[in-house]
Amino acid sequence: MYITCLDLEGVLVPEIWIAFAEETKIPELKRTTRDEPDYDKLMNFRLNILREHKLGLPEIQNVIQKIDPLDGAKEFLDSLREKCQVIILSDTFEQFASPLMKKLGQPTIFCNSLCVSKTGEITGYKMRCEKSKLATVKALQSVGFETIASGDSYNDLAMIQASKAGFLFRTTEKIKADYPNLCAFEKYDELLNAIVKVIE
Repeated sequence: MYITCLDLEGVLVPEIWIAFAEETKIPELKRTTRDEPDYDKLMNFRLNILREHKLGLPEIQNVIQKIDPLDGAKEFLDSLREKCQVIILSDTFEQFASPLMKKLGQPTIFCNSLCVSKTGEITGYKMRCEKSKLATVKALQSVGFETIASGDSYNDLAMIQASKAGFLFRTTEKIKADYPNLCAFEKYDELLNAIVKVIE
């Protein structure tokens, strides 16, 4: 049995931190896992900026409420879920993802959680497990599943490479150049067709 593991931001929904950066006019917050491979370094950088500007979870959630899935994402996900089981593996946080899952038809998501004070300040974050995307793919494989994986960032590469089939989707030119052996797609129908070929 196949399970497809998909990244969330940049694949199914816009990058949350970029949307928040544009809303707050803080360009430093546009830095994502496409730019920075070290997730801890990236998150500590973000949290320091939030503290500096006295911004917290409520302000971010207000922006998330305005975010819609990328054009065609819901239809792609619906079609894919008719073919196989799908799990979204994301380094985002449950406090960010919840409203977006409603807009995507409540797919299964494995993500992380934020530590938030009573005043709404984000004081830290808790990763579900170390190297969560790769660990999840390996765990699924250990109980008899074949995995297919797709994502757009550095933190997706391990799960893509560990899967029976893996695809880059709407990634950067640098990642494509650094990993020329990985198929890269820009359109949902291309990605769907590639996954279906593996399954069938």
